[in-house]
Amino acid sequence: MKKRLLAIALSMVVAAPVLAADAVKLDNDNAKLSYSFGLVLGEQLSSRVDTLDYDAFIAGVKAIYDKTEPAMNQEQVAETIKSFQQKKMDEMLADAKKKSDDFLAANAKKEGVKSTKSGLQYKIISEGKGPKPKSTDQVRVNYRGTLIDGTEFDSSYARKEPAEFPLDAVIPGWTEGLQLMPVGSKFELYIPPELGYGPGGAGSIPPNATLVFEVELLDILKPDAKAEEKPAEPSKTGS
Repeated sequence: MKKRLLAIALSMVVAAPVLAADAVKLDNDNAKLSYSFGLVLGEQLSSRVDTLDYDAFIAGVKAIYDKTEPAMNQEQVAETIKSFQQKKMDEMLADAKKKSDDFLAANAKKEGVKSTKSGLQYKIISEGKGPKPKSTDQVRVNYRGTLIDGTEFDSSYARKEPAEFPLDAVIPGWTEGLQLMPVGSKFELYIPPELGYGPGGAGSIPPNATLVFEVELLDILKPDAKAEEKPAEPSKTGS
């Protein structure tokens, strides 16, 4: 266990800026090396742990170097770290959810934005004259997807090729939103986490993210118009 814990600590060592030595006497090579490791580990830990009990931290280090029996066994250490990580994850998810909720609450008040019972929001940019698709239809669309901070995570425009996919094989926000659009329309969809990827996220989409899509419904594909090969689908909006 001691070797494993030491290996974990050493694996965290990366290049770090040299800081002032404060009141510590760095009058020999071992003192300088020890202080350097302290700086590196401190910098690494400070990005993960808000505060440390320095006495307990030093006692843990001393147990390894003095080769004494640690006050906690390996299972206790693993459970403590797991509980800490779960707490940090819960805090991150709650923070992300609040940001999404705040965004949607403000967005719902904007001119032209409509809301459905599910929580989906949409804005009609231009409305076509064609039919509306059903949930079992396959459609051809152009779209651009961003996070609420404007970060683009997917775009058929960037690929310079429309996407084709069945509406019942994508996230609920797309399935619902596209059924509101007559062919030839261009909408902006605001999809809450519950209708997107939820607390799990997906790829570059973080947990509990509200998704903003600019979508053009180009066509509803008839069965005999489907491509022989498996049709492309939005890489961040489906399955």
